Amino acid sequence: IKVNSFDQQKKLGFTAKSPRWAIAFKFKAENASTRLLSVAFQVGRTGAITPVANLEPVLLAGTTVKRASLHNADQIDKLGLRIGDMVFVEKGGDIIPKITGVDTGLQRPDISQSVQFIDQCPECKTPLTREGGEAAHYCPNEKGCPTQLKGKISHFVSRKAMDIDSLGEETIEMLFDKGHIHDPADLYSLKENDLKNMDRFAEKSITNLIDGIAASKKA
Repeated sequence: IKVNSFDQQKKLGFTAKSPRWAIAFKFKAENASTRLLSVAFQVGRTGAITPVANLEPVLLAGTTVKRASLHNADQIDKLGLRIGDMVFVEKGGDIIPKITGVDTGLQRPDISQSVQFIDQCPECKTPLTREGGEAAHYCPNEKGCPTQLKGKISHFVSRKAMDIDSLGEETIEMLFDKGHIHDPADLYSLKENDLKNMDRFAEKSITNLIDGIAASKKA
C-alpha cells in the first residue's frame, strides 16, 4: 500500500531501510506438523555452529521438507524441544523451513530426551566459544578445522568473489583431502602434475582448472 502522491512521498521520506510512505502485508505462512527425529550440528566457514532438525518428511508449500534450521542454542531452549516431539514447521519468507513451536496438546513419552547443544566442534572436536551478547556458538579453530577451511576456499572461488568456474565443492574437497590445498593461496601453487593422478581429472579438466585459476589473477 502506497501514499498516492509524489509530493507527500517526498515529505515523508525514508528510514534507513524502507520508505515511510509504503507498507507491505503478507499472508500468514502455511505451516505443517511433523515429528522431530534428531538434531545435527553443522559448522560453517566462519566457524558458526548451526543446529539442524531432521524431520519426518512432510509436504509444505509445494515441497517435501525433511530438515529445518534451529538457528542457535537460545532458539532450542525457547522451543523446549525434545527428540520425538511433534513440531510445527513453516517456511520463513516462503523459502527456508523453520520450526515455530511444539504441539503441546500431545502427550510426550516420559523417556523423551531434551535437545542439548553441543560443547565441541562436530568436525575437529575443539571446545566451542560464545561471546557475551552473541547468539551463536563458534569453533575457534579457524586455521585447523577442515570444514571451515574448505568453506573459506569455496567462498573464495565463488561467482561473487574470484569466480573460478571449474572449482566446485567436490573438487575442493578432493584437493583438500589429498593435501594439495590448505587455504585459498595454495590454489595458485597448483601444478598439472598435482592433478594427473586424481580421480575424475581428465586432461581437459586439468587444463580448464589451471586456466580458470590463471584467469582469476586478472580480477
